[in-house]
Amino acid sequence: MHIQESGEMYLETILILSKQGGKVRSVDVGEYMGFSKPSVSRAIGILKQGGYVTAEKDGNLLLTDEGRQVAEKIYERHTLLTDYLVSIGVERQIAAEDACKIEHDISDASFEAIKRHAQKTKQK
Repeated sequence: MHIQESGEMYLETILILSKQGGKVRSVDVGEYMGFSKPSVSRAIGILKQGGYVTAEKDGNLLLTDEGRQVAEKIYERHTLLTDYLVSIGVERQIAAEDACKIEHDISDASFEAIKRHAQKTKQK
């Protein structure tokens, strides 16, 4: 199943919230993303059907292995692209917003090239 950009955003949000500690519930995801409960509920339902997320009886959302893999990929892209844009002079807030747009559309080949270039630049 191909996951859409919005699904990637939900997975990334669940990952970020889980890294902050504690349980992640749909209401937490909605608050973080600024989305309504019905929108979050529908999206989480689709992610469950796709095998990306499970929910415990108490409502705690957990990423499956496949969901975590997608979330980690998007999160890595977001953080690296944000840092890279900042390093070339873009204001952090604008860099983060732009990285969020780029992270979903950039090819693996282009992202890996940027990643290599960023690592070389850091080593200097």
